[in-house]
Amino acid sequence: MLNVGYIGLGLMGKSMARNILKAGFPLVVHNRSQEAVVELQGEGARPATSPAEVTSLVDVVITNLPDSPDVEQVALGKKGIIETAQEGQIFIDNSTIKPASARQIAEKLGEKGVACLDAPVSGGDIGAQKGTLAIMVGGPGEALEQVRPILEAMGKKITHVGEAGAGQIAKAANQIMVAAQMVAMGELLIFARKAGADPQKVVAAIQGGAAQCWALDVKPERLFVGNRQPGFKAYMQAKDLGIVSDTARQYGIPIIAASVHDQLFNAMLDMGMGDEDNSAVIGVIEALAGTTLLGDQ
Repeated sequence: MLNVGYIGLGLMGKSMARNILKAGFPLVVHNRSQEAVVELQGEGARPATSPAEVTSLVDVVITNLPDSPDVEQVALGKKGIIETAQEGQIFIDNSTIKPASARQIAEKLGEKGVACLDAPVSGGDIGAQKGTLAIMVGGPGEALEQVRPILEAMGKKITHVGEAGAGQIAKAANQIMVAAQMVAMGELLIFARKAGADPQKVVAAIQGGAAQCWALDVKPERLFVGNRQPGFKAYMQAKDLGIVSDTARQYGIPIIAASVHDQLFNAMLDMGMGDEDNSAVIGVIEALAGTTLLGDQ
């Protein structure tokens, strides 16, 4: 049985670490704030004081952190993974970061004999809790097969996309589609409201046709009762679209619609809605349209 370390116990990371623990893997955890560490310690996990300590105790170390600089620091910085990394260990990053960062980390840790997998996930907090995430993986296939049982504790669909960085490219592509769905959903709901039709009935009418998608199946029910609390926070969606934009500039890729969506999500941040769900981008559209989804309710 592989010993596993998990670093980063946020909204999704804590649930993902818990599912690894439930699957029977000995687990060491570390997080900047201690509440989640104490919670998982009560369920059988072992706490550690630094990423370096985590790495010294495990065969597989996993990170789930907010952005590229955070992963770079934890992997390569002072008291980081690289300080105690040993040949034969496997590093998995569940964060969403720049493909270039994933490749840099894989190169540096590779010099210590560590196999690196960039393995970002999709499915939100519900998928993290239920262990039904989609996991897109870049890195050596042999390492993936070694840790597949760990990934299967967290997700139901695991796809090897290619070499280092390919998992992050897939996640960036995923976020292009997610943003498009959230913006289109917000537009169609406000379009229906302001043009004089019941948005709930409009959703019911179009769900069975070509407009059917995950966002339309999952999000309107929450929006119709005024629930804009996060499954996936808007500021993280904005960060991910920043990764899309940076990568597109690097390779000279046109992203016409995604560029507009990037602006809309950054407008959410300017409007103080960064901690709301990414579906709450409808709030920007409401402001532009001069109406609200719930009308006078």
